[in-house]
Amino acid sequence: MNMPATKIEVESATPAAIAAPVVAMRPKRPPRRETYARMARETAVRVIPPLVVIALLTLVWELVCRRAGSALPPPSRVFKDTKELILDPFFDHGGIDKGLFWHLSASLQRVALGYSLSAVAGIALGVLVGQSVWAMRGLDPLFQVLRTIPPLAWLPLSLAAFRDGQPSAIFVIFITSIWPIIINTAVGIRNIPQDYRNVAAVVQLNPLEFFSKIMIPAAAPYIFTGLRIGIGLSWLAIVAAEMLIGGVGIGFFIWDAWNSSHISEIILALFYVGIVGFVLDRLIAGLGKFVTRGTAQN
Repeated sequence: MNMPATKIEVESATPAAIAAPVVAMRPKRPPRRETYARMARETAVRVIPPLVVIALLTLVWELVCRRAGSALPPPSRVFKDTKELILDPFFDHGGIDKGLFWHLSASLQRVALGYSLSAVAGIALGVLVGQSVWAMRGLDPLFQVLRTIPPLAWLPLSLAAFRDGQPSAIFVIFITSIWPIIINTAVGIRNIPQDYRNVAAVVQLNPLEFFSKIMIPAAAPYIFTGLRIGIGLSWLAIVAAEMLIGGVGIGFFIWDAWNSSHISEIILALFYVGIVGFVLDRLIAGLGKFVTRGTAQN
């Protein structure tokens, strides 16, 4: 006969039932085919519209410039005239007779140095102006006046001071790109919420801790907005400055092509200038998005 379970047997069986393994239900992953299809659709939405616009503009350019008496060459002729430069951008025959890679590389080196100096000085001055009322009253009017001076207007003064084209070009980049960095950093510092400052006072952060943990993270979206504007101005300034200082650089390449009446080479160089400028802007935007965790404008 089956005997009824005693109280002790029931109680001893309860922990075993509780200790039984519980199988967690994982969410079902979508098939890889659906994932790849979604990625392809997102890529197509981003890539196809600009490609269509570029194709239409190229077609219009080809039709307009193929007419007799046109001052500009059509795209087909540009490619024919610059085919060697496109296929071999790394040649170096000495002097200024170099491929476009070396001209772009020289320009980017100048931009990297001048822009780095402007970023460091601009953020420091922006923090000073944004944090101190007296500094803002004393320096802000001066900054507003100096930032309206065109980049090339600084070149004769820098040539007179440095007596060399290389540091003069770097100074023009520096003085052109520093103003948006200063202004945007100062605005970001002034817009730090008062609650953040109150918390810093409660936990008794020292000035260095307040700068690194409160000030810079809160103002980072504004700072990277200024840095994006600054990198664009840097690239514009170096191309203009190199037209006057000579030597190796994409700006001098454009000016030399103009003196030689090689219009197709000018168009090719402008295409590369635009592509490099776009890449530089995307790099700063991507860095800002990474540092600010998506709060910076992209």
